[in-house]
Amino acid sequence: MALLLKNAHVIDPQVGLNETADILIRDGKIVEIGQGLSLEKGVERDLAGKIVVPGLVDMHVHLREPGFEQKEDIASGTRAAAHGGFTAVCAMPNTNPVVDNAVAVEYVKSIAAQAGKCRVHVSGSCSQGLKGETLSEMGDMAAHGAVAFTDDGRGIQAAGMMRRVMDYASQFGRVVMSHCQDEDLVGDGQVNEGVVSTRLGLLGWPAEGEELQIARDIALCRLTGCMLHIQHISTARGLDMVRAAKAEGLPVTCEVTPHHLFLTEDNIGDDYSTALKVNPPLRTAADAEALIAGVIDGTVDAIVTDHAPHTAWEKDREFELAPFGMIGLETSLGLVITNLVATGKISWERMTELMGANQRAILGVERVALEAGSTADLTVIDPEAAWTVDAADFCSKAKNSGFIGAELTGRATDVYVGGYATMEDGKIVE
Repeated sequence: MALLLKNAHVIDPQVGLNETADILIRDGKIVEIGQGLSLEKGVERDLAGKIVVPGLVDMHVHLREPGFEQKEDIASGTRAAAHGGFTAVCAMPNTNPVVDNAVAVEYVKSIAAQAGKCRVHVSGSCSQGLKGETLSEMGDMAAHGAVAFTDDGRGIQAAGMMRRVMDYASQFGRVVMSHCQDEDLVGDGQVNEGVVSTRLGLLGWPAEGEELQIARDIALCRLTGCMLHIQHISTARGLDMVRAAKAEGLPVTCEVTPHHLFLTEDNIGDDYSTALKVNPPLRTAADAEALIAGVIDGTVDAIVTDHAPHTAWEKDREFELAPFGMIGLETSLGLVITNLVATGKISWERMTELMGANQRAILGVERVALEAGSTADLTVIDPEAAWTVDAADFCSKAKNSGFIGAELTGRATDVYVGGYATMEDGKIVE
């Protein structure tokens, strides 16, 4: 199949591209990018006024399948991803059963190949059953395509166990993605420990419960040489540790979520909205400001959603009983454009790095660029589209978003995966 995208504003800092051009695609690959291209046979689309970037990636997504399909499944989760402008996601392993062996990796891959509306990279757990006690079948999982290892959902509590995880992962050239949470210190914490937790009468979750494990894991990175990626970082001091590790030359990267950038503990009001109950918790305004500064100065490597869908009945309970987590695949791009790009805090080029190129590099998956020969994974954005976040518009099974009602500008209109449209004009292609 041949496809010609005309008059697009193409942006890709990987190849120094920021101009209006046409993109010719054939058999899933970019053939040529230039001016005045033509096509004798195939599909031609005029994208005047639209921005085209290398396909967006979210390396921290909970698709919930197998075992929790009532919350989300691979079909609905990848529809939500495509609707949000993503061409690829990385699925977390905290399913039932846990993705801790090669059979489970192959299961997720096979379902994604059949039902997915975007590419699905699979992460394997570090420990069997996420118990933090015995190594998972890391070698087999790596051989069957697991791109990373993580016990996301909880931190590995024993330093010796984490050291073994990193020793083994480094043998297979895989990154370890660390959920930093000292469970003994965090206990039954519900929200950030401080004035707000006191006002709400909820158990506090101290920032140190995250920062202690960030410090420990950076030390273990120094010891083992293993690539370390700090997940959903939420505190200013934690980010300072990553900044220092990078200055030291250690292979440490980190990610941040839109809810930790654009929401704070002060957003949790007397209605005790469980949509704002997340792990790690929403922190202070000073923490959010520090994270945004890290996005701007390059300390933060990736913006991810930690898309964590739950059923309505699970979230519609007392704050203490509701599960942690917020969905984000369908709002992330709009939030980043509205709050960071449109305000001049970051450029479009920086956005494409944070939400695409950097994440592929961390996961070690195929590079995608706006150049001849590259796989045609593309995201088309209308930078002027004004819209309101509405739960009725979600493709996800879940509605637990903390951004319902937000007024945003900019969203994806089209998504191409291997040259084939999975979303056109804002609608998922069936």
